[in-house]
Amino acid sequence: MGNKLVKLIEILRTMQSAVLAYSGGVDSTFLLKALQISGIRTLAVTAISEKTPQNDLLVAKKLAAKLGIEHRIIETDELSMEEFVSNTSGRCFFCKDELFRKLSEVAKSEGYMFLLDGSNQDDLVDYRPGLRAATKYNVRSPLVEGNLSKKEIREISRQLGLSTWDRPASPCLSSRFPYGQRITKNALRRVEKAEEFLREVGFHNVRVRDHGEVARIEVGEEEIDLALTSERRRLISARLKSLGYKFISLDLDGYITGSMNRTIAEEDSRNQVYQRWIKRWIKESNGYKTNS
Repeated sequence: MGNKLVKLIEILRTMQSAVLAYSGGVDSTFLLKALQISGIRTLAVTAISEKTPQNDLLVAKKLAAKLGIEHRIIETDELSMEEFVSNTSGRCFFCKDELFRKLSEVAKSEGYMFLLDGSNQDDLVDYRPGLRAATKYNVRSPLVEGNLSKKEIREISRQLGLSTWDRPASPCLSSRFPYGQRITKNALRRVEKAEEFLREVGFHNVRVRDHGEVARIEVGEEEIDLALTSERRRLISARLKSLGYKFISLDLDGYITGSMNRTIAEEDSRNQVYQRWIKRWIKESNGYKTNS
């Protein structure tokens, strides 16, 4: 573990300066800590919009301040983009394209040499069209370059005393909707309120997948029995129905990262094209350009 942290620090020190797309999550906080250790000039930028859980912004502000890294908040407006709202399987590309375009402008105007994100080695085996936007704007992913997995990042974060080491993943709220179902401001707020409630009543890893009138709840496998107690079941049903859902279901498979990608995983031709692109991206990962 220690050798990989040393390698990561070495990679960062060659950069001299960088802007980090900072969400406050496990990966980007670990990378922010590594940037602090490296001593290079760093600006952490957190993008907020209707798709951002409000608690994520509070966490990002607190952690950046604790690490003493300059932190800036910018706004993005994905809901004004039909490519995002229509929620095709390529939605993530348009979201990341908007983010990296704005961050690239910041990096260039203020003299930062590189633009970084917190993608890790595990992200390369999932369906993540946002990685295409990263290549478009010459974004570097030091955790990929350092061959760091999510498990390793959590363990080293624990050793470094980072409070995020066991924090559940918190992707943007748009990931709660099946592809093809339009994304609206009201739907995003409904999902956020539903998940906040479920955490308040004791669930750790939780997602509310929004299927229109149906809320499909995913919780950690070890928490499924907790969701089935009669008192908690009635409480959950009443609260989520008050938010506008007509049917409340519990996914017996439990919480699965990126479960909405099951449908596109079956589209063999698209998946094969994507996997070929990922392999090429990895092969060319040493050919990054600066933002200067």
